[in-house]
Amino acid sequence: MSLRTASALFLALLFNLPHPTAQERPLPDKDAFLAETRRHLQLDSTLQRSYVYEETRKQLTVDKDGQTRETSVKVYESYPGLPGEDRWERLISQNGNPVPLVERAQQDRQRKDKVTLMAARLNAEPDKERNRLAREREKQRQELDAIIDDMFAVFDIRMVGREQIEGHDTIAFALTPRPEARPKTKEGGQMMHFRVNTWISETDHELAKVEAVAIDNVSIAMGPLARLNKGATLTFTRRKVNGEVWLPASMNYNASVRVGLVFTTRRNGSSEFSNYRKYVVDTQTTFNEATK
Repeated sequence: MSLRTASALFLALLFNLPHPTAQERPLPDKDAFLAETRRHLQLDSTLQRSYVYEETRKQLTVDKDGQTRETSVKVYESYPGLPGEDRWERLISQNGNPVPLVERAQQDRQRKDKVTLMAARLNAEPDKERNRLAREREKQRQELDAIIDDMFAVFDIRMVGREQIEGHDTIAFALTPRPEARPKTKEGGQMMHFRVNTWISETDHELAKVEAVAIDNVSIAMGPLARLNKGATLTFTRRKVNGEVWLPASMNYNASVRVGLVFTTRRNGSSEFSNYRKYVVDTQTTFNEATK
């Protein structure tokens, strides 16, 4: 074999060797990574407080014979709520039909009336309202801490590997409920019925994706006789918005729900969150009407 031929074969072999992949990089220490992730966990409603966005909700109801009983597609504009309240949602489209302007104007007037009442209460008793809101925020924080405590107590958490999601390196985990766990919250009790996979941003320590499947039947909030049947699935994704904050991107569910002793219905649904934009409103003096 000539020197030129040998050199050519060597170079060909060199360039065809497998290159190191992201998975081959050492994974982070699990306990340290989860501890840092826990410090980043907070309610998405808190993170969304400075944003207005659109949410498209789709729901398909199927009977036990597989026949579609009902479909629904609603699009909402979602605004930060008044202090101590949930977000305000403005319906702008239903099943492909825009909500008439007169109905949107009525929604806006009702909202303005509520803002006016809130402003009057804040101006009349500012200290009392500030203290009330501080107590509510502290209560929310304690409740969230208790749920997070239950999450780490309920699940055996196993680090699976590294995966890319939308250009972000994430660390994947598999969460399996511990049979001996004794959760202290209602949410913790529900966790006992689910097997979960989750992906966490390696650099930001933020949840990027969650997949959950019910491993047995679980009671739900529709009533004492309502239950979610084994095999129900839920997928939830989050996306980094404006390069600064991780917010909900989508949610999909597929479930069989039994109400009472015999009535069972299957529901498939999704929510898509889009068009996030900063929104600031002084609830004591003004309310900015949406332009859509």
